[in-house]
Amino acid sequence: MSDIEGAGSAGAVTDEELVRRVTGDPGSPAAQRASAELFGRYRRRVYIWCFRYIGNHETAMDLAQDVLLNAYRSLGSFQGDCRFSSWIYAIARNRCFNELRRPAIFAEEPVEDGVRSADREDPAERMVQRFDEERLLALIHRHLDLQEQAVLWLRCFERMPIETITTVMAIQQSSGARGVLQRARRKLRSALQRECKGGEIRP
Repeated sequence: MSDIEGAGSAGAVTDEELVRRVTGDPGSPAAQRASAELFGRYRRRVYIWCFRYIGNHETAMDLAQDVLLNAYRSLGSFQGDCRFSSWIYAIARNRCFNELRRPAIFAEEPVEDGVRSADREDPAERMVQRFDEERLLALIHRHLDLQEQAVLWLRCFERMPIETITTVMAIQQSSGARGVLQRARRKLRSALQRECKGGEIRP
């Protein structure tokens, strides 16, 4: 019989005991078995938690993987003064909050009748989510002119209405800030595609 019983069995090893086995002898076969059992218990739970916050299947899957990886790397900091479940859900909550604070650079803009022109996430938005804020801002500064940078910032980071941006920026062209924003997004999308190769971000 395995030295680790299933989570639902009468002799189930507690999460906290599994943590001790993982951190007590890192890299050993016993630690690897304990790690597989521990994170196997939470893989779906963490995904469900993330999905409830984010509401998008693919993003929730990515976030859940991040949470599990961060939890594994941080196991040494788990002090046992709370339940392991509370600890890993706190990591998940913080990761989801950070994700929700990220600007939606390529979010669809409402058209004149108030209906969005598409209901699917732009693939470029998923590329943006893989950049940290510092790299994203560097990309924006490198590839957009000053007016495009300002409009993108006001709309996507400050959430300012398009009409207000047009007035504040004194944009004279007929399409106003919307036209500048569309141009900025096209240029940024092309830059992102050049930065990414085969789905992986180049260093």
